[in-house]
Amino acid sequence: MSATHKDLHSKLTLGGLLISLGIIYGDIGTSPLYVMKAILGEYIINADVVLGGVSCVFWTLTLQTTIKYVLITLSADNHGEGGIFALYALVKKTKIKWLIVPAIIGGSALLADGIITPPISVSSAVEGMRSYFPQINTVPIVIGILVMLFTIQQFGTKLVGKFFAPMMLIWFGMLAVLGINQISLHPEVFKAINPYYAYHLLSIHPEGFFVLGFVFLCTTGAEALYSDMGHCGRKNIRISWIFVKLALVLNYFGQAAYLIHHEGTTLQALGGDFANPFYLIMPLWFKPFGIVIATVATVIASQALISGSFTLINEAMRLSFWPKVKIKYPTELKGQLYIPSINWLLLIGCIGIVLHFEESSNMEHAYGLAIILCMIMTTILLNFYLIMKRVKWYFFVPLITIYMCIELSFLAANITKFAEGGYVTLFIALVLIGVMTIWYRAKQINKSYTKVVKIDDYKKVLSELSADLSIPKYATHLVYMTNANRSDEIEEKVMFSILQKRPKRADIYWFVHVNILSEPYKTEYKVREILKDDLYRIDFNLGFREPTKINLMFREVIKDMVKNGEVDVTSRYESLNKNNIIGDFKFVLSEKFLSNDSDLLWHEKLIMNSYFFIKKLSLSEESAFGLDSSSVKIEKFPMVLHAPENIGLTRVFVKN
Repeated sequence: MSATHKDLHSKLTLGGLLISLGIIYGDIGTSPLYVMKAILGEYIINADVVLGGVSCVFWTLTLQTTIKYVLITLSADNHGEGGIFALYALVKKTKIKWLIVPAIIGGSALLADGIITPPISVSSAVEGMRSYFPQINTVPIVIGILVMLFTIQQFGTKLVGKFFAPMMLIWFGMLAVLGINQISLHPEVFKAINPYYAYHLLSIHPEGFFVLGFVFLCTTGAEALYSDMGHCGRKNIRISWIFVKLALVLNYFGQAAYLIHHEGTTLQALGGDFANPFYLIMPLWFKPFGIVIATVATVIASQALISGSFTLINEAMRLSFWPKVKIKYPTELKGQLYIPSINWLLLIGCIGIVLHFEESSNMEHAYGLAIILCMIMTTILLNFYLIMKRVKWYFFVPLITIYMCIELSFLAANITKFAEGGYVTLFIALVLIGVMTIWYRAKQINKSYTKVVKIDDYKKVLSELSADLSIPKYATHLVYMTNANRSDEIEEKVMFSILQKRPKRADIYWFVHVNILSEPYKTEYKVREILKDDLYRIDFNLGFREPTKINLMFREVIKDMVKNGEVDVTSRYESLNKNNIIGDFKFVLSEKFLSNDSDLLWHEKLIMNSYFFIKKLSLSEESAFGLDSSSVKIEKFPMVLHAPENIGLTRVFVKN
């Protein structure tokens, strides 16, 4: 792990605390905008309902966010990286194959929820303008803000964090002050800390148990908080959470104090059709400032899910869950990345959500159903992580049981949202699950049908081919990218390409293998001399967050080998050699296609055809390896699955 990255996760700094405010807590930090409003709905304000609601919120934040995520789950980091795929990468070592199921479901659900978080947060804030302009159409404003937010992603979370951090400090400060202002008038609201009021609410509320579906909205950002750990570091998140939770609790209790004081009326009677207790607790003179601050804060709220989505997709590619896509590293800081295709897909999804639902109150029904699935999947994986860490059974069994009960209760309460909008996020999640499953299964099928051979069996023929002047020279240096993990093996198709497809004479053959590690930051390489001056293998060991720039890395390795006198890369052509000209390098990449000779079962046909279709939309092999296309040759190879062994032809003899 690099010193910079190690510092990020082990050091507690003021800058780290501020940046974590800017990019980690947006989602969970803006939930006071809609949680109490959703709990009350159009019912007459009842003190028991208000106290029960705020009690549920307090205990959900404590049990779910503080204990499960901030204290326990943040400890399950993969070399400083968080998120459900990082957790899966850790528990994968247990060799339990079915754990891939909760990993794919959880990752897909979190990505799906990332499409609804920005619209509901921004819409809730912008709708505050209706206090002054009741007829205003907020949809174009919300879409404009979202376009701006996704456009600035390309500059990286360093810039975003520096700009957003002071604003979020103002936001959380405002939450706390507004809450204290109301609590000072009605301090008795603190009795809601007693969990009895939460229990009482579930038995007397008209919707009863299903109010939990709205209470759950207060903790939806917890999963994004875990995914974003790689951007800020565990210690910074844990310490800053103390301030964030205090501000959130004070604001929720402040809203509750105000509502208890207006028992017997309705939100609509207090502030019109779009009344929101969050805005009702503001002094009239402050409301315009409050709306502006809330709007800016909700723009920031979207950041947690967006940067978390980039991290998730990057890890999904490493685990063979997702096709290769272009990744950019917009700042010099480790941990910062930007994925253009995911950024613009999220924006299109967000605009679709805004156009479909229009109002934040309609989005509340779609919100939360997908994310609770993700939390349940995280709990399942966390159970195996604790087993792997040899935690005593009498500690983790009750712990996991409690969280499964809590989260299954939230799921049951959220199920009612399916018909009212929850189907949108679940449909998106199902599409993502489909893509991940197809890609993973196809990669497995591909791997199982890839034949490897021993390089030693071909040393003699390669040496003779290199010296055979009767065959035109293909390149001075011929480089093949190989997936064979063992340094003494090579794919059969590589040898077929060199010896049979069209004999390729070269002065030196190079086999290059890229091994992506489970840790984020490492750049190492090994060189194996198979045949002096004829055949070499280079293995690159790269962290999963390192850019794969094979062109530059290979050049550096060659330079180092020349310096050490291990290889002579000067052109073998007499005139060029005399003038010390370096020989040409040609990279050969193989691209498979499904052979017509394959005899597939229906599900294999569906998986493989879908795989090759998705592959056409993904990043090309040369771009994924960072190769210069002018020196790359792509060769197509048929992929034959279940080829019939005997067609059963009968020869008919012709009589003379």
